[in-house]
Order: sequence, then structure tokens, then C-alpha cells
Amino acid sequence: MADSDPDHVLVPTLGRPREDEALAYALETFPDADVTLLTVVTPLDAPLSEGSVLERSEVRTDQARDSATELLESVPESTAADRVRIETVEGRPGNVVPRYASEEGFDHVVMYGSGSGPGSGSTGFVRRFLGRGIAATVVERTTRPVTVLE
Repeated sequence: MADSDPDHVLVPTLGRPREDEALAYALETFPDADVTLLTVVTPLDAPLSEGSVLERSEVRTDQARDSATELLESVPESTAADRVRIETVEGRPGNVVPRYASEEGFDHVVMYGSGSGPGSGSTGFVRRFLGRGIAATVVERTTRPVTVLE
């Protein structure tokens, strides 16, 4: 592995479509790196909290962990399981991801940015209206290199 290749790659997931592409990209692009699939559960008091608003935190955390496991199983690479670990945290993604990447010593972050183009769903309008998405916030707040897939 070259000196510039990361040893530890963070792939945050927020329960959005196409996040499997970010995981597959990380595994393919950095074949010697350990990968952490970080599932972020937005707290109930957060504005624009995503889905499952009335469920208790433990239930939502379990659902997020199950989704991450399904996401990992969807990646065709048979050796992925021994290189990927799943972690779950609660918080606002724009705050949690940069802090987690720094505190846990990750070398690189790979995430799906779900732009405002076709197929991005209703959140594209919200992002255009507010002027930024979670990926842009992560890029701005982290000191680690970030690859954003659109």
C-alpha cells in the first residue's frame, strides 16, 4: 500500500438510497483499508428528523444497525465482512461524522451526497432551499479527506 493510501476509511450512512455505492467504492478504491460503516441515527429533537419520529431511540438504533447489516450484505465483495465493522451513533450527522472521523483516527471519509438531481427524492428541494446538504457540512467540518459520490 502506498503511503497516501488510507488505513482506516469511514463510510457514514443515514438510511438513504444508494449508500451501498459509497461502501462499494470504499472497498474497491482502498482494498487494503479497514472500513467502518457508521450508521447515524438523528435524534428526535433534531429539526428535519428523518422518519420513525415516534419510535423510541433504542428501536431506531436497532433499525439503523439492521439496515447497515443489510447494506453490508448487499455488497458483492465476498471478503468485505472481514474488513468492515459496523458502528452506530446518535446525533446530527453534520456534527457527528466529522467529530467521529477525527476522534477515531480515520484517514478518509467516503459518503453518498445524494445531490438535488433526478432520483434524489423530496429532500433535493429541501437541500436546494436551505442551500446545503449533509455531505457539504461534513466536507466543511472535517479535517480528513472526503470523497462525496453523487
